[in-house]
Amino acid sequence: MQNWYEKIARRFSRMAIPDLMKYIVLTMGAVFIIDFVTGYKASSLLLFDWDAIQQGQIWRLVSFIFIPVNSSPIFIIFSLYFYWMIGVGLEQEWGAARFNLFYLTGIVGTIIAGIITGYAVNFYLNLTLFLAFAVLFPNFEVRLFFFLPVKMKWLAWLDAAYLAYLLIISDWPGRLAIIVSLANFILFFWQSAWTRVLNFRRQQKWKNYFK
Repeated sequence: MQNWYEKIARRFSRMAIPDLMKYIVLTMGAVFIIDFVTGYKASSLLLFDWDAIQQGQIWRLVSFIFIPVNSSPIFIIFSLYFYWMIGVGLEQEWGAARFNLFYLTGIVGTIIAGIITGYAVNFYLNLTLFLAFAVLFPNFEVRLFFFLPVKMKWLAWLDAAYLAYLLIISDWPGRLAIIVSLANFILFFWQSAWTRVLNFRRQQKWKNYFK
């Protein structure tokens, strides 16, 4: 699967948008300002609404990615900076083409989830960025509430627990929508996760052998 991803990324390289997350974050900031002035009318026009899409509002298929990640004037700057930092870190690690492909796959997964349930938000799309960053940089520290240092891996475990809770309480369409929304993360990291499982099992066998 990783080889398949790498082949697509190489073919996609000429169309890749460098600094993609910068443009997304700037657009989110602009939408937040418009919302703040107009009473959140901009976001209402960008929401993924399958009924509205079927009536001709095609832009809603993609425009939901620009809805601000936080509605608080106090925390919006922190939120936008946080996601910009994550996007820059992933792009520097992977390259623009692979990061673009990861994000695009997440958009497609979210669209499919929206078709299943009739409604979708960019929560899971943004969450996959965070989880990917946490896997690659588990010991990177962030300042929770601006002063409490926390490593990314612990925040990722909390999010994983929250996802498990959502999978338990949701109905089957909801569970399927969550899984599909995380398709980019699953496709990108399942092979490395499986390799770690195999290595762990191999280490346990060697330990048992030498006891």
